[in-house]
Amino acid sequence: MTSDALAPRADFPLLAAAPDLVYLDSAATAQKPRQVLDAITHYYTHANANPHRGAYALSGTATQAYHDARARIARFLGVADADTLIFTRGTTEGLNLLATAWGRANVRGGDNIVVTRLEHHANFVPWQQLARATGAEFRIAELDAAGGVDLAMLARLVDARTKVVAFGHVSNALGTINPVAQIVRIARGAGSALVVCDGAQAVPHLRVGVDTLGVDAYGFSGHKMGGPMGIGGLVARRALLEAMPPYQLGGDMIEWVHDQDTTWNVLPHKFEAGTPNVEGAVALAAACDYLDALGMDKVRAHEVALTSLAMRALAGIPGVALHGTARAEERSGVVSFSVADAHPHDVATALDAEGVAVRAGHHCAQPLMRALGVPSTVRASFWVYSGRDDVERLTAAVRSARDRFAIR
Repeated sequence: MTSDALAPRADFPLLAAAPDLVYLDSAATAQKPRQVLDAITHYYTHANANPHRGAYALSGTATQAYHDARARIARFLGVADADTLIFTRGTTEGLNLLATAWGRANVRGGDNIVVTRLEHHANFVPWQQLARATGAEFRIAELDAAGGVDLAMLARLVDARTKVVAFGHVSNALGTINPVAQIVRIARGAGSALVVCDGAQAVPHLRVGVDTLGVDAYGFSGHKMGGPMGIGGLVARRALLEAMPPYQLGGDMIEWVHDQDTTWNVLPHKFEAGTPNVEGAVALAAACDYLDALGMDKVRAHEVALTSLAMRALAGIPGVALHGTARAEERSGVVSFSVADAHPHDVATALDAEGVAVRAGHHCAQPLMRALGVPSTVRASFWVYSGRDDVERLTAAVRSARDRFAIR
C-alpha cells in the first residue's frame, strides 16, 4: 500500500484488489472510489426510472436525482447557473457540440480560428475541420522555448477576423498548465472571438472556478476525476447556449412539434436529446463529494510534490529525457519522457512487466509530438492514490528497462 498517498488505496476497489499494481495512467482515466460505485448501485436499486416523462413517483425520484446531480457538479466546478452545464459523454463530445452547433452557424470564409500546438486532438481536429468546411483560416500558436504556448505569437495570430480561440487548461501530453487569464486577455483584445477551454486535464487536479476564468465555454470529462465513463459536460455562457441551434434532435429537447416547424426546450434540455445518463450524473456528483472531502488544494499540493520527485528521479537516469516545463509547479501530475534508443511502446511494455502501468504513444497530440521532434513519449501520471513508493517503483523500472535495452 502507498502509505503517503492523499487517498487510501482501500477507497478504490480495483487498487485494493491489486496491491502490487503501480497505476500511473490517471491522465487517461482515473480509478473509481467506492463511493462512486456505490452511487451507481444505489441509483439503480432505489431510483431507476426515465426522468422528466413519467407521471408517477419513481420517475419524479429519478428526475430529482438528475437535477440534484447537476447542481452538485456545477457547484464543484464553480458554476453559479447550473442550467448552463450541459451533460455530454465527455470533453470530446462537448467540444464537437460547440464546433458543430455554434461553429457552422457563425464561422465563414475569410474568418480565422486559432488553436495552440499543445492541444489534444479533441480540441484541434473539430476546429481544423470546421475551418476546412467553411473556408476559414486555421492558425496554430507554437511553443515557446520553455515548452509552453508562445503568447507573443498568439497575440500576433489573433485579430479582428478571429472567430474562435481554443486552448487547453492543462496539456494531457505534457501536463503544462496554461496561463488562462493571459490567453483570455489576448483573445478578447482584438475582437469578439469565442474563447473555448478544454478542461479535461484540469478539473481532476485544480480548483478551476469556471465562472472566474473569463472563457465562453469549458469542457470536462467525469472519468478523469474518479467518476464513471460516458459522462462529462460543457459549460457555456447562457446567452451563447440560447442563441445556438441544437446539436441533436429528439426527445426531451423539444418544446412543441408542429407539422412544419419545431421549437426547442429551455436550457439545459435543449442540448440533451434522448434519455439522459442519470446514473453517470449521480455517480459524478459522488466523485465531486469525494474530491471535496479530500480538498482540491491538498490534491494540488500532493501532485506537485510527487511530480517534482519523479522529475528529479527520472532526470538522474542516463538516457532519459523529460519533455515539457522544468517546473513541477507549472504542471499537473504528468511526467512525459523518452528513453534514448528505445521506442516508448517497448519501454511501457517493460514497465508493465514490473507492475508499473504507464501510457505510451502520441497521446492524441500528434501536432505536439511533431514540434517536440519525437513520434511519441512515455507518460506517467499521478493522482490522489499515488505516493512516493510509486515514484520509486517507476524509477527502478525505468532503470531496469534502460539496462534491458542496453542503453549507456
